[in-house]
Amino acid sequence: MDLMTTAEQFRSAVAHPASREVTIAGVPWPAYKVFALIVAAVVFGVVGLMTASMGAGVLTGAAVATVVWVGFGVAHRTR
Repeated sequence: MDLMTTAEQFRSAVAHPASREVTIAGVPWPAYKVFALIVAAVVFGVVGLMTASMGAGVLTGAAVATVVWVGFGVAHRTR
């Protein structure tokens, strides 16, 4: 039985381009979607701290997640 954590699976997916999926709670996710969510969380935290406004952090994080998710999704389909 494979007992890798999600972070280990993500690192493995990034290191091996042939396997571009990360299993989270038994569900396979494309690695670019996980990356988009991580980037959004970081942007949310940074903007939230810099502006002291949760609203600005949420909206900016959601916008960045959407752009990254859609951008990588389009790039992923064209390969």
